[in-house]
Amino acid sequence: MLVTMALSHTATPALTRHVSPLNPNSSRNSVRTATTSTASTASTTCIKTHLSNLDKLLKPSQPKPDQNPTVPNMDVKQPPHNDHEKARYMLHALNLSSLLPFLHKTATSDEMSPRSLRHLQRLLSDTSRPSPKNSIASRWHMYHGQSNWYGLLNPLDENLRRELVRYGDFVQSAYHAFHSMPSSPSSRNRHLILPDRSYRTTRSLYATSSITLPDWAHRPGTPDWVTQRSSWIGYVAVCDSDREIARMGRRDITIVLRGTATCHEWFENLRASLTPLEEGGEEGEETQQSNNTSHVPKVARGFLSLYKSATEEVKSLSSSVIEEVKRLMELYKGEELSITVVGHSLGAALALLVADEVSACAPHVPPVAVVSFGGPKVGNQAFAERLENRGVKVLRVVNEGDVITRVPGIEIPRIGHVSEGYAHVGVELKVDSKASPCLRSDAGPACSHDLEAYLHLVDGFAGTGQPFRSDAKRSIARLLRHQRTSVKEIYVNRAHDLGFDPTAAVMNRAESFGCAPSPSYR
Repeated sequence: MLVTMALSHTATPALTRHVSPLNPNSSRNSVRTATTSTASTASTTCIKTHLSNLDKLLKPSQPKPDQNPTVPNMDVKQPPHNDHEKARYMLHALNLSSLLPFLHKTATSDEMSPRSLRHLQRLLSDTSRPSPKNSIASRWHMYHGQSNWYGLLNPLDENLRRELVRYGDFVQSAYHAFHSMPSSPSSRNRHLILPDRSYRTTRSLYATSSITLPDWAHRPGTPDWVTQRSSWIGYVAVCDSDREIARMGRRDITIVLRGTATCHEWFENLRASLTPLEEGGEEGEETQQSNNTSHVPKVARGFLSLYKSATEEVKSLSSSVIEEVKRLMELYKGEELSITVVGHSLGAALALLVADEVSACAPHVPPVAVVSFGGPKVGNQAFAERLENRGVKVLRVVNEGDVITRVPGIEIPRIGHVSEGYAHVGVELKVDSKASPCLRSDAGPACSHDLEAYLHLVDGFAGTGQPFRSDAKRSIARLLRHQRTSVKEIYVNRAHDLGFDPTAAVMNRAESFGCAPSPSYR
């Protein structure tokens, strides 16, 4: 992966600071006229800036009287015939003087250096970017949750932001790898390409359901993968780059888990009754327990079923993870190691079960941390306390409008059984779709729970009550593909003006393999 080049070295100093016109929360503030304003004034200014930026982006500049009036007419403009002309054509169409400060001088596109052109291409495209280059070796324990991320969340530390988005991109690659070949019984021919090439995959993971679907779920024409009991749900990867290991201060073992995709997984999500973790969730064993068992660690029956169940052909998720972690610990014995379990939605729930077992699978287990995007509650308070006592650190990224993060509230009551409450684990990083300049304020539940929306919000989050980062550069191409109706119309229109069709077939390599860009660099 390539190292992103900063703009700070090429920008010329000016009294007026120009920021991205694609971010309506940013404004053009003069150094000599900086003033404070009320919330209503800020809102009005935001709207005016929106309209002004949109006007600059979409309206062609009017020719002077002595200019040829046919120049701005794109209908009669000849298409570019070579790469050099294509570059000039793109630069002219994008009105780059409003996008990049160093173009504010009266320079033609021919005067731009190849370095500037390469940076611009990365800025506007949907290509993958390298892992964060800032060294965190001396503080990696803090970024891995040793002190529960104290002092790093609000305001959000830039290095932690980059790490979170990178782990989220790992889950995106798991989603695409599954949907590229959902019925495949193995990882062979599966399009699993990691967004960070300093990692390599070492094992595929499968989740198996213990329930039998009703007959109506097997309707004619239903793809086999929708109703299959065992499905590919993620992978184990390990950092295999000496340079990246030196940057991070340790070799990182990452366990990645996607969210719900099959009918069996949906049905398991609905099995919300709490069951003792150690007994494996058998009905008879649970019924024999006393009603006063709040000190017994319990988890949702459906999640435990997907974690522990197996078939003759497929090992359980539990045994696969433990075997692989033990193998890697032995392989890299003597090195500084960390274990990071990352998941979204159902994957976030299973990540807690993985972390609980991994943390006690052997003597001297490396530090274990969980990064959870949009995860539901998994178990009772005793389960949360057990994770804490085992030293598992959990960072839950939560969208304010995501209802999945608030369920289930209590265990579904049954005859002869006392209801118990569910409890979240770890610390929370709360983001909000309403803070995004790109998303509609009335974005629905699907958008609030969407992983790409989560990564978009994390990349732009500066701190509670602070505006969306003006220098957030994560591409919204995937956001347009997955949440088209939730993106503000001005961005949709702008995408069309740039020739981007959200409904079109995927064309570039990064998008085709789910490798969304890494966050911005300073």
